[in-house]
Amino acid sequence: MKFSAPQTLKTIAEIIDCPFVGDANHEVLGMNEIHVVDPGDIVFVDHPKYYDKALESAATTILINKEVDCPEGKGLLISDDPFRDFNKLSLHFSPAALSNVAISESATISASAKLFPGVFIGNNVSIGDNTIIHPNVTIYDNCVIGNNVVIHANTVLGADAFYYKTRSEGFDQLLSTGKVVIENNVHIGASCTIDRGVSGETRIGEGSRLDNHIQIGHDTKVGKKCLFASQVGIAGCVIIEDQVTLWGQVGVKSDVTLEEGVVVYAQGGVAKSLKKGTYFGSPAEDVRTKFREIASLKKLPEFLEKNK
Repeated sequence: MKFSAPQTLKTIAEIIDCPFVGDANHEVLGMNEIHVVDPGDIVFVDHPKYYDKALESAATTILINKEVDCPEGKGLLISDDPFRDFNKLSLHFSPAALSNVAISESATISASAKLFPGVFIGNNVSIGDNTIIHPNVTIYDNCVIGNNVVIHANTVLGADAFYYKTRSEGFDQLLSTGKVVIENNVHIGASCTIDRGVSGETRIGEGSRLDNHIQIGHDTKVGKKCLFASQVGIAGCVIIEDQVTLWGQVGVKSDVTLEEGVVVYAQGGVAKSLKKGTYFGSPAEDVRTKFREIASLKKLPEFLEKNK
């Protein structure tokens, strides 16, 4: 999320009532979580395992729960609870804007777009030419829908990220201030859910096709001309390059990359990044290797009988 105007380190520290290290006039341009930070951003870190990653990232302001040496050219915000204070900044710079009408007056909708009854369009949504949105689709604030897009009934774009911190009293959710971007010529089936970015964007690339009942997590990037069959589930912060095919019920864990041209057969479980090729099984492995393993297992009873 980029701020509407540049802020200073001192101003940010005052908003969350915490001490800071660095130049009081150090410029702060926005805030993002670690996967999508740019120079000028705030990033938060609250576990020693990730201190170095945050301090060495592109972010130039680090919201951290320990006093450490401040890297040159950066600023530190010292907080007893960075997760809480990151949420406090989200609420300050992106307050909730409720809508009590089916189609927000701030939405920009092409005259050639076709919206069926029961569609909900949130604040600052953009919908392009010749796009068709079927009944009971919900599009949350700030989403961007391109030209010639088809979205079938009951799909939801822009719900909150599944991102929680465990507290003694339960789970604390990291607030979502990002959006979903659907590029041109994408078709999305019925009852799909595509979550918005925590502070950035979840993106579906041009010409991709999504079947019914598909879940795509926050900040995931899907390339061009990808093909996903029914019940595919993709976690947050996944990079899927162009022309990837995922067959029914494939599951993909967070923070992995599927290279261009990857194919994963039905019910595959993707637990690591995959290079171009065809995969099967859980965990998903090269299809030829997996089929040889299955063939060998079929011979196991005969082998055991012979070796009693």
